[in-house]
Amino acid sequence: MASHFRIFDAVRRKLGPVENSAIDLLLAGKVDRRDFLRHGSVLGLSLPLMGALLAETGLGTRSVRAAGKPGGTVRAGIAVPGGAIDPVTFYDSGSYQLAFQASEFLCVTEPDLTLRPVLAESWSTNEDGSVWTFKLRRGVKFHSGKLFTADDVVATFDRLSDSAGTSNALSVFKGLLSKGGTRKLDDHTVAFHLDAPNGSFPYSVSIDNYNALILPADYKGDYEKTFDGTGPFRLESYKPKIGASFLRNPDYWGEKAMPDRLEFKFYGDVQPRILALQGGEVDILDAIPLDASRAVAANPDITILRVASTAHRQLHMRCDTAPFTDKRVRQALALSIDRNKLVDGLCRGMAAPGNDSPFAPGFPVTDASVPQRKQDIAKARQLLSEAGLADGFDITLTTLRYADIPAYAQLFQNFAKEIGVRVSLNIEDQDKYYGKAVFGQSDWLDSPLGITDYAHRSVPDVFLKSPLVSTGPWNAAHFKNPDYDGLVADYLKALDLSAKRDAASKIQKFLLDEVPIIFSYFPDLLVPVRKTIGGLPQIAAGLLLDRVTVG
Repeated sequence: MASHFRIFDAVRRKLGPVENSAIDLLLAGKVDRRDFLRHGSVLGLSLPLMGALLAETGLGTRSVRAAGKPGGTVRAGIAVPGGAIDPVTFYDSGSYQLAFQASEFLCVTEPDLTLRPVLAESWSTNEDGSVWTFKLRRGVKFHSGKLFTADDVVATFDRLSDSAGTSNALSVFKGLLSKGGTRKLDDHTVAFHLDAPNGSFPYSVSIDNYNALILPADYKGDYEKTFDGTGPFRLESYKPKIGASFLRNPDYWGEKAMPDRLEFKFYGDVQPRILALQGGEVDILDAIPLDASRAVAANPDITILRVASTAHRQLHMRCDTAPFTDKRVRQALALSIDRNKLVDGLCRGMAAPGNDSPFAPGFPVTDASVPQRKQDIAKARQLLSEAGLADGFDITLTTLRYADIPAYAQLFQNFAKEIGVRVSLNIEDQDKYYGKAVFGQSDWLDSPLGITDYAHRSVPDVFLKSPLVSTGPWNAAHFKNPDYDGLVADYLKALDLSAKRDAASKIQKFLLDEVPIIFSYFPDLLVPVRKTIGGLPQIAAGLLLDRVTVG
């Protein structure tokens, strides 16, 4: 075997120590195929090189999906966009599902959470992960005819990382990338100079960060008028609150889209969307809640794609407000929950149990050896007694009317009752719950006890930072712990996979003890499609329809 790998010696001499460390882990059998592909893709190792290494080790290469016949119209039913569609500021699925068809990212995630180059051909990092250099694809044009260059990338990320602006991506870039940190080296090369080293940075400029669509340098905020992007579809028409349509882009730089046309219809609620799918008005829906899937599952003409996801519901407890200032109270509530009932009952088996940290089972760095927290009523009552609350206490749980969250809130109310905690429910519309999404003006961020929905990410970085570090903009738990902040800093800067796994394990154990947030379950993403549709990539980030076929 050693002589077999001599063919790679010349290549490896050109790689840095971090990249060679990833290869050494593979050769030593310390990582499997999935983890090697995922970690190698983040570091910028090419797919041909990784494929050759995997072939030599007998682990095989990724399968290639057979192409179907091009042509036809794909009809999708999605939520009504939440307002004017602007990739800099949008946060709702109705908006970004449309933008994903016309605009592109530097890279996108695959179903196995590896990264695939799109507008970037390759990337690499310096030795400590503080500077990431991206080589950009040549010969790419926006729909307007303007050539794509480094100027567009610099302008895009300066907009998104401007702390004085209104970018929704500041939840990702705060403390990571500042305006001015994206620098043009030449027309097809940019370097990201980070505020702090980060070993997973390419995910921050991928579809994982749905605001990171590349826009023209002269973008003025009128996106929905033209949807001017570099993507495989170009706008045909857009009618606010009604729908939109797109046509195949004949000048697309890559493999041309399979469908001739996309047609999106907007619906204000989940139920009308489901009825439209069952009635044959649309072919695909964006993800539907678990409780709504029952109505679709029995239809012989419809398939529900089940996509493992890191999406979850965070049950926060304000650590600066009694009785949650005492971690024994937080531990007691976490121990009151029967997670098997949540997975098997609420989610009908279509979920993974949570262990009170954002490290979902699907993340390769998650330490599976950390003991799974289980319901323990006796221990929970003992902790409350030790905290001086043997008779329990009264508390209001504030949350939003969305998907399975109200049902989860009711189950939590029942679990808490078993240990003497009397929970009143305050379930609000989404607009009221989120408010202005700033402290002092948001029931989400100000409530002593609440449940909040978090969308899928391919790496846990945002989950670790925004709701949990001391200065996090989404820190509804008001958790301020310098030891935790230090552990997260160590995790984020780690480039070596072993170091990242070690840091992840420490964070998991730390949060299992502190419990500012209860992570009970990670529900699968459920995407209903008619059986006449094929080729939809099973990624949790959103709908990418360019390879979809109509049969």
